[in-house]
Order: sequence, then structure tokens, then C-alpha cells
Amino acid sequence: MNILRSEWTKFRSLRSTWLTATVTVVLALSVGALAATGQARGYPDASAADRAAWDPTAASLTAITVAQLAIGVLGVLVITAEYATGSIQPSLLAVPRRGRLLAAKAGVFTLVAVLLGQLIGFTSFFLGQAVFAGQGVPYATLGQPEVARAVIGGGLYLAALGLLGLGLGTVLRSTAGAIGTLVTITLLVRAVAQALPEQMADWMGKYWPTASGEQIFTVVPADGALAPWPGFGLLCACVAAVGAGGYLVLRTKDA
Repeated sequence: MNILRSEWTKFRSLRSTWLTATVTVVLALSVGALAATGQARGYPDASAADRAAWDPTAASLTAITVAQLAIGVLGVLVITAEYATGSIQPSLLAVPRRGRLLAAKAGVFTLVAVLLGQLIGFTSFFLGQAVFAGQGVPYATLGQPEVARAVIGGGLYLAALGLLGLGLGTVLRSTAGAIGTLVTITLLVRAVAQALPEQMADWMGKYWPTASGEQIFTVVPADGALAPWPGFGLLCACVAAVGAGGYLVLRTKDA
């Protein structure tokens, strides 16, 4: 309990973490509202096929996609800020069992990331549905099948991406290196995959961890995509693997 209290004190005392968290929420909700407005205006001109595939829940959760990188950066800073300032050394002296230290950091950050994720998920959902209803576009409610799961799942997806950032920061010990790797994983690889042969591009769209994880905040599944919970499970397994790698680095290398 003392370790958790100490990690919470360190987290809330860092200006960079609160600034990043605030920017994450404001940027995500702003872009999400703009995206929902644009999609609502484009709906009347959509083809019959596009209207049949219309997913008002996913359309309102564009904020999740925007926030994933920012919350990943927040996860990176939880660990790399200590390496940058040298405060990791007294932390390790105070908690010689490094696994406990990392677990405490992950526990505190998971709580914060889940709360941020749910705040972004529910707020963007209600904002988006209000926009759709105001524009006369089909909209969703939490009582409809799979909608509540998708909204809650969006917050869980963000928490998983935040923990991925924490794991990468622990492995690489460098803010720039970890953020660069995070951008590659979340954005660049999937962009490059679009230029691959169709079969490989389809495989990446189905099994790449962030692509499979995104199914957790959709109601209308994409063609050939994994089901929501298996897809999210694949993402969580990859996050756990990166976290295990971070633990090995923390345990075996000097600060």
C-alpha cells in the first residue's frame, strides 16, 4: 500500500502528466465532435451500402482513435520521466524488489487510464449521438444491443494503449524512443500495410494488435474482423508481452 501511495504522489506531482492528460481529453473530444458533425452531414449523400454499414456508436467514438496516441504518451512518461530526471535511482533504492515497483506504477496508471478512457468514451458517445439526432441521422442509445459494451470497451482500449506506452517506456528507457515506437505500432505499420498485397493487408487489418483491439468499440463488425472480445484479448496479450519485457529490462539492467 505504501508503494502505491508513493507512486500516486509521484504521478500527481508531475506537471507533464497532468498536462498530457488534459490535452488528451480536450483534443480527443474536440476532434471527435468535429468528426461526428462531418459524418452526420455526409450521411444523406451516402450510398445504400454505406448506410447499411452505418455504425453510429463507432462513428461517435472517433475520439478514441485520436486519444490512443496521447494516452500512450502519458504511459511512456510515467516511467521515462524518472529516468530523465534520475529519480529512478532513489525509487529503486526505496523498493529493491523491482517487480513491485513496476506493478505499483502499472496499478496507479491503470486506474487513471481507465477513468480517463471512460470519461472520453462516454462523453464522446453522448456528444456524437446528440449531433446525429440533431441532424436527423440514425443514432444509438446505451440500451441497444452491444452499444454499452462498445462505449465501455472504448475506454478499456485506451487503458490498454496507455499500458503499452508504459511497457515501451520501461523497455527503452527513453521518452523519444518509446514514443517513436508507439507511433510506429499504432499508426505507421497500419498505414504501410495498406500498400501491401491484398492478402497481407487483410491479415494485418485482422490480426495487428491495435486493429484487432479496435473491434471492442464497434457495434457493426468489419468484414473478416475478429469478434470484439477476442480482438481485444489479442491486444491485451501483446501489451502483457511488452510489459513482461519491461520487467526483465528493469530487473536485469542498472538504472
